[in-house]
Order: sequence, then C-alpha cells, then structure tokens
Amino acid sequence: MSPEVVGFSLLLVGVALVFAKLIRLRFRIFSTFFLPSSVIAGFLLLLIGPEVLGRILTGFERLSHMEHGLLTGPVVNVLSTIPGLLISVIFASLFLGKTIPSIKEIWLTAGPQVSFGQTVAWGQYVFGIFIVMALLGPLFGVNPMAGALIEIAFEGGHGTAAGLADTFATIGDGEFAEGADLAMGLATVGVVSGVVLGVVLINWGVRKGKTKYLQDPKDFDEAQLRGVVDIEDRVATGVLTTSPQSIEPLALHVGIIGIAVLLGRGILELLLRLENATWGESFVIIGYMPLFPLAMLGGVLVQLFLMKFDKFHLVDRDMINRISGLCLDFLVVSAIATLSLQVIGANIGVFLILALTGILWNVGAFLFLARRMIPKNWFERGIGDFGQSMGMTAAGLMLIRIVDSKGDTRAMEAFGYKQLLFEPFVGGGIMTAISVPLIFQFGPLAIFIFSLVVMVTWLLLGLLYFGKKDAEEIR
Repeated sequence: MSPEVVGFSLLLVGVALVFAKLIRLRFRIFSTFFLPSSVIAGFLLLLIGPEVLGRILTGFERLSHMEHGLLTGPVVNVLSTIPGLLISVIFASLFLGKTIPSIKEIWLTAGPQVSFGQTVAWGQYVFGIFIVMALLGPLFGVNPMAGALIEIAFEGGHGTAAGLADTFATIGDGEFAEGADLAMGLATVGVVSGVVLGVVLINWGVRKGKTKYLQDPKDFDEAQLRGVVDIEDRVATGVLTTSPQSIEPLALHVGIIGIAVLLGRGILELLLRLENATWGESFVIIGYMPLFPLAMLGGVLVQLFLMKFDKFHLVDRDMINRISGLCLDFLVVSAIATLSLQVIGANIGVFLILALTGILWNVGAFLFLARRMIPKNWFERGIGDFGQSMGMTAAGLMLIRIVDSKGDTRAMEAFGYKQLLFEPFVGGGIMTAISVPLIFQFGPLAIFIFSLVVMVTWLLLGLLYFGKKDAEEIR
C-alpha cells in the first residue's frame, strides 16, 4: 500500500465531505432530519464504488474491468482500514480536557439516567439474543453472534460498528464476517429512525403536556430546528494553550491523544499476556478484543494525571473535540463507502427483524420506563438517552437542545455526567467490544441470562430507588 494511494484516499474522503456539505445546504431535508454530512459523503462514495456503480458497469461487456466503479482496488483497501485506526483516537479523546467529577456528584445528578440508559443498553442484548435464539436461528440459520448486533449498532453507532470489523472478520475464522456490514447498516437505520422518531416523540410530548419547557407547537418549527440543533455548523475553534513558536497547539493535542492510545495498547498487551498465561488455552476473549475501549481507559488515566499535575492547562477540550470530530467524519465516510450491500441484501429478512426489534424496544423503554425511573424532568432527560440509544450521541444532544434550549432542566449536564458511568461499559465500551467473543465462546444462552440479570438489576434500581425519590432530591 503506497503512500501515494493512502494520501489520495484521504483527499478523496475530504472532497466527498465538501460535496456532501453542498448537498446538505442545497436540500434542506437533510438538515431537517439532522443527517450529518459524513453520512451523505459515505453514501456518495458508496454509489461510485464497487457495490453500486461497479456492479452496474460490470454488466456491460466493454466495461467489465471496472469492478470497483470510479474507485481503484487499492483505494477501497485503504478506505476499509481507516475505521479500525481512527476509532481508537475517538475513544481516547472522550474524557480528555474534561473535569472528571466525583462519583457522588455524578450519582446525584445523573444516577436516574445511568440506570435508564443501562437498562436500555442491556435490554438490546436481551431482546437481540432472544430474537436470534427463538426466531432468526431456527428460521434463517443465523449465527448466534448476531444477537449482539442491536447493541453494537444502535447503542454503539457507526463508529463502534466500524471499529469492530476486525473482530467480526477474525473470530471463528470469519464465520460471521457479514456481521460488520449488518452492523453498519443497522447503525444507519438507527441514526435516521432515531432522529425521525425523536422529532415525532417531541411533537407528541408538546401536545400532551409531557414537557414543561416547549409548550407552544409553533415553537417547534423548521427555523428553530435549524437554529438550535445544527451542531455541525456551530463549532468552537479551540484555544491556543501554548505558543505556536514552541509547538503548534494542534500537534500538542494530537500527541496527548497518542499517549492515551499507547497507554491503551500497553494495557491490551498486558491483558493478552495474562490471558495467554492463564485461561488462553481453554478459550479466548482478550485476543478478539479491539483496542478502542482500552484507548478510552488510557484517556481517562491521562486526564486524571493532567488534573493533578498540569498547572498550565495545556489541554483544551474544544481542540480535542475538533480532532475527534475530524476522525469521526473520516471514519463514518470510509465505513459507509466500503459497506457491502450484497451482504445486507442476502440477509434482508434478518436485517429488518433486528432493526424493528431494536426500534420497538427503544421507543417502548422511553414511553413506559423513563417516566418511572427519572423522577425529575423525565421527558427532557429521557429524550437524550433515547437519541443515544438509537445510534448517535449527537442525536441525543440535538433532541435535548430542542426541548430544553435554555438548559433549565440540567438535562445536558446530567447527560454528560452519565457518559462517565455508561460508555466505559456499553455503547462502545468494554462489554460492547467483547460481546461477540463472549457469545462465540460461551454460547448465546449464557450471555442472554447474564444480560437479563444485569438489565433487571438496573431496571429495579431505577424503579425502586430513583423512581421512588422526590424530584427535589435529584440535582
């Protein structure tokens, strides 16, 4: 893989993003439904790549050699490797530049949302594995590992689905390699349906008086949506925390992220050695585990060190956000561009059933559980968790901004705190990373029972502990 091909591939992704932004500005339907430019760009490259244009052209005798469409084989290979590289950078950046509060502060502010979010996430495993064991396995002969796809795609989103591509490709000698493409397809369904259903639920909440801060339906117009929640058009540039004569601040922040990733890599190597020296001969878990959840742990360790010893405040959160946002855009474009439509088409029945199962569980949990688990401003706080559970944290933030644009409910703050006790485990965390290897090693029934126990524990905590508290006790 030559440097010229790598450079050209990255430039191609950038050009696709520019065209996608122009399309988004020209056709307001994309901004109305909050579809990011990266998703549009990914589909643009998918259309001109081997899965669409390539298949059309190979149908003509004189053009049969153009199996990759307008992209070359080496370019497609580069694009397919980008997600696995960038996902670690994104997760290493999650907590860098943030003040990590005490566990008590997190619990008092975001405890109800932690319990609700964990219930929804583990429920995705429960219903996903159950539907595979009870229906998809007997009917379609689906691999049991498909039971983890709903949580990986909906709760984890495009980034996590793409980051686990290597796990799907290697586990069991690739016996469920198609899982990566199914996960990416489900993530796309989750993002789109999450935004659409989120808007529908907010309209319902306004008309039924479920929200106290968005009373007049006239407030809920297209202009407000564009002005309040088009986050990608309102970004901070970052603060120059050090003199460019000493070191370019952007380079400094990239280096700090690199330290976090390397720490995660070191932790992974230690765990691999531990596994090889102990249970490795019987079964393998760590060997299939990707780097990104441990890169996130590395980021937490780096941030704790900075909070204690960095007197110069060298790390700026806005700068970290810009780097992470750049990586996420490139990751999503590359992952969608290399999506295998043939795999999704060959498994369309499985795909639709899994998507419908995830959507029904997420909507049902919001309507019937959120109000009973979140005693204070349940609608404003719960809608953010609903958006995140459908595949994109940004969608949760957008929905919160619609119903509580002034921050009266502290929903945004609680949503942020919640991530500290949520993302290390599910939604792209450790459990998400090892769920497929766990099902492969121990079978779907064991993981179903484990997930059910964890889900019920969080459910009871939310219903019987937080749900019984007076609203004034919740910050």
